[in-house]
Amino acid sequence: MLEVIDLACMRGERTLFRGVSFTLAARGLLHVAGANGSGKTSLLRIVCGLGLADSGEVRWGGEATRTLREAYWREVLYLGHAHALKDDLTATENLQVANALAGRPVTRAAARDALAAFGLEACLNLPVRALSQGQKRRSALARLALAGAMPLWILDEPFAALDVAAVADLEQRLLGHVDGGGSVIFTTHQPASISGRITQRIDLDAFEPGVGAVC
Repeated sequence: MLEVIDLACMRGERTLFRGVSFTLAARGLLHVAGANGSGKTSLLRIVCGLGLADSGEVRWGGEATRTLREAYWREVLYLGHAHALKDDLTATENLQVANALAGRPVTRAAARDALAAFGLEACLNLPVRALSQGQKRRSALARLALAGAMPLWILDEPFAALDVAAVADLEQRLLGHVDGGGSVIFTTHQPASISGRITQRIDLDAFEPGVGAVC
């Protein structure tokens, strides 16, 4: 169970949001909505432990994540809106490096299988600089194929740069994770056919200082 309690975030003298609270249990699918600059990325980074809130707390299994630290991070997969890929490395090498840095090293064969699951069989040995934006996005998303045991996925604009077929495939992967007992938090500016399966929605555009909308 993830509990977010009265979070506030400021950038300089500007309040991005304040009073954000929600609970996300297993099989939960949470959509964080809002215009650019509303604080979506900041909220996701705070929830996954990469950013600091100005006030409030995030709890996992009833304990504050700031004290759990590595134990919490082993349970969470975060994919930001940037690809976070190194142009000089191949897609396979990038995936191995990303998992090693996260403390979950994988073999070259496992990395190649994960990339193939995202339709990148022809790109396994190409430097990332040679890939299209859609292929780069799928290369980053291939971490999902290796993250089935991690109960919480936090994804910032995962559908960006994907074609219709890739969007449909990703949606089914997210639903499969939720149906298997996991939970997902995601942002998107694109219409998604999984909208009917969303269990909660937070609209940061509806937040005035100290006031929010969670449904």
